[in-house]
Amino acid sequence: MVFAIQLSDEQTRALAETARRLNVPQEDLAAAAIRDLLNRSSTDFETIAARVLSKNEELYRRLA
Repeated sequence: MVFAIQLSDEQTRALAETARRLNVPQEDLAAAAIRDLLNRSSTDFETIAARVLSKNEELYRRLA
């Protein structure tokens, strides 16, 4: 399956620079990043989300 994604100019430059530095095609680097994201456990995401929510709890309370 083929996907088309939109990146900002800054994201495009970062992808190109990282791919150049790693000496891999940009498409391969993007595909590897997506595979890595999909292979992470939901526990990792939940742990990170809880930490961010806890860290910013006071800000969220003020904004509510």
